[in-house]
Amino acid sequence: MRLAHYLAQCGVGSRRQCQRLITEGRVSFQGRIANHTDRYTQSCPQELLVDNQPIPCPEPKTCWLFHKPVGVDCRLQAHDPSSLFHRLPDSPRLYPVGRLDKDSRGLLLLTNHGDLTQRLMHPDFGHTKTYHVTVDRPFDQTFTQMMSAGVSYGEVTTLPCECRALDQNRFEIILTQGLNRQIRRMCKALGYRVIDLKRIEIMGQRLMDAQGIELEEGKMRPLTDSELTALILAVGL
Repeated sequence: MRLAHYLAQCGVGSRRQCQRLITEGRVSFQGRIANHTDRYTQSCPQELLVDNQPIPCPEPKTCWLFHKPVGVDCRLQAHDPSSLFHRLPDSPRLYPVGRLDKDSRGLLLLTNHGDLTQRLMHPDFGHTKTYHVTVDRPFDQTFTQMMSAGVSYGEVTTLPCECRALDQNRFEIILTQGLNRQIRRMCKALGYRVIDLKRIEIMGQRLMDAQGIELEEGKMRPLTDSELTALILAVGL
């Protein structure tokens, strides 16, 4: 299989992240800098290093829920004390499926399953993500209708989505896109400022512990076998 695919299976990162490592020349293969056309044969293992470190064998596929607090940066940067890097377990090797802004909170999926990550992140699959959002002042029905229809900002027009009021300045929105700071920019374009943004669900996986109680902020847990199976089936793997 292609090196990026194999590295993703080993939990190094998503397939896209692994492709970036190869592009940056940080992967060596059979004693030379790897390229994107190299293939790794598991039946006949070959020397493979990332940043001059050997790659561990693929771990069992897993996915965890993490209740990300405000202030945690989803970029995995060891030099940054606010980075998610410092909250991940030593084993299994996990990486985030997409990101939540540093000033947002809520559900973040962590996994070592490269194919699952690809399905959840690729825009063609249109998987749902649900958020609860508080803005700085009350809004009316026109606001939720405009959010639902799609909002233009810069050179972007967002896709239609579901949006409903929860109270006078708080709403629920279900997106199938994952544009950078999308909800904040949609609200700003309509004259509102987001003061709290919390993701509560991704493709049926909610921010709950094993007893069905909301997972405490800053805590994480692995999906059960049945939850992981349901998620894999939901994304079409």
